[in-house]
Amino acid sequence: MGKHCETFTREKVKNLKDIEVGVLFAPEIHFRLNGRFRHEGEYYSGAYTAMRRDGKILLKGEGKEEIVADGFTLTPEQFEEADFDLPNVTIGIHFHWEREENQKFRGALRLIDEGGHLTAINILPLEEYLKSVISSEMNAASPPELLKAHAVISRSWLLAQTRRKAAGSGTRASLRRTEEEITQWFDREDHERFDVCADDHCQRYQGISRVHTPSVAAAIEATQGEVLTFGGEVCDARFSKCCGGATERFETAWEETPHPYLTKVVDNATSPATSTDLRKEEEAKSWIAGSPEAFCNTKDRKILSSVLNDYDQETHDFFRWTTSLTAEEATRLAKEKLGIDFGRVTALEPIERGVSGRVTRLRIRGTKRCIIIGKELLIRKALSPTHLYSSAFFVETEPDETGLPGRFTLRGAGWGHGVGLCQIGAAVMSARGYSYREILAHYFPGTKIEKIENLKLPPKE
Repeated sequence: MGKHCETFTREKVKNLKDIEVGVLFAPEIHFRLNGRFRHEGEYYSGAYTAMRRDGKILLKGEGKEEIVADGFTLTPEQFEEADFDLPNVTIGIHFHWEREENQKFRGALRLIDEGGHLTAINILPLEEYLKSVISSEMNAASPPELLKAHAVISRSWLLAQTRRKAAGSGTRASLRRTEEEITQWFDREDHERFDVCADDHCQRYQGISRVHTPSVAAAIEATQGEVLTFGGEVCDARFSKCCGGATERFETAWEETPHPYLTKVVDNATSPATSTDLRKEEEAKSWIAGSPEAFCNTKDRKILSSVLNDYDQETHDFFRWTTSLTAEEATRLAKEKLGIDFGRVTALEPIERGVSGRVTRLRIRGTKRCIIIGKELLIRKALSPTHLYSSAFFVETEPDETGLPGRFTLRGAGWGHGVGLCQIGAAVMSARGYSYREILAHYFPGTKIEKIENLKLPPKE
C-alpha cells in the first residue's frame, strides 16, 4: 500500500484547479440552469433532461433541439450570478438518515455516462467547495473555532486523497474471505472520473443549499491554505460524529497502515492518556456501561443544535446508546447483509477490539454456520438495516420461552468509526474557549498546521 500522506513538492504539483464533485447518479438527470451557461459556443438556460441514448447523452430542454454528445460541460457565464438546481439528490446513502433533497449549486455542471447511469458533476473552486463541506458536515452556525478546525482537516483530507490518487497509491475496498472469516473495509475509493463524491463516503457536500453564514466564510478565510501535516506530509485527516470518549486507530477501520497521528486519544482535558485498556473485554464493558468524563459526553442542546444539522438531530443518543435484535431479526440481517445462511443465530461474540473499545472482529454463531466478521463497518452493517451507530458495543443475550437465545441487546458508545476529530467533542472544546489549533493538537497528536502558499493540487490526468 502507498502512503496516505504525500510530501508536498513543487515538482509533483501545479497551480490549483477546480474540484470535481460527483453529486447525482441516476438513469436520467433533470436540472434547471438559473442564468446563462455555455457549452461549445452555445448558451443554455432553463429546465433540461439528460438521458442515455446509444452510448451517448441526449439533452432535451427549453428552446433547444435535442442534442446528443459523449458528455456535456455547462459553464456559467458569471460564477456569482448563475447557479443550477438538481432535484432528488440522495444524501446519507445507506445510512439511517438517508433521504432525498432538492439542491442548488454554483459552478459548472458536467454530465457523463458511467455505463449503468449518468453522473452529474459539479466543478468549482476548492475554497468554495470547502464552504459547503463545513456547512454540510455540520451546522453552519457551529462555534467559530470548530469551523476553522474543520476547514483545516477537510482541506487536508482532500489534498491527501488527491495526492495519493495522482501517485497511483489510492486504496480500494478490500475483501478477504475464507471458510472461517470475512474481513472487509470500505475506504474512500478513488473515483475514476471525478475527484470526490458529495456524500458521507467522501465528505458531505450539498452545494449552496446549506446556509453559508458569515462565520463559515470567515473560517475559510482565516485558515486560507492551512493544512495539517506530520513529518512534512499532508495528513489524511479523518473525523467522525462522536468518538464515545476515546478515539480509534486508523488501521482498525481501514488498511493495516498505521498513521501515528490517528491513534487513541482519551477525549478529555484531565486524562489525555489512561491505563484503561479497552481492548480487554471486561474493561470495554465497564467503559461502555459507564459515563466517563469526555468532551463529547454532553447533552447540552445548545451546543448539539449548533453543530448538528437538522437530520442529524433526529438521533438523540450519541455518547451512549442501546438497541436490540430478536434472534429472528439477527438471522435475517446476517443473511441479507453477508449472504450467509447461519441457520438461527444463537450468539454474537466480540473477540477482538480496538483501542477505543470498538469491535473489530465479531463471531456470529448459528445453528448451521459459525463465522468471524470484521472490520468495524462490516460489523455495523451486518447488525442493522442501515448501520449501527458504532462498533463500540457489548452484547447481552436473553433467552426466549424455549430457553434458546431470543434477543440480543447491544449497549454501545459513540457514533461513527471514531478515528481522528470528534465533531461533538470539538464543538464542546470550542464552546469552552479552546482555539482551533488546540482542538487539532488534541485530536491529531504530533501534527503541525502549515500554510502552503498558493495552495496547489496534483495535475489532472
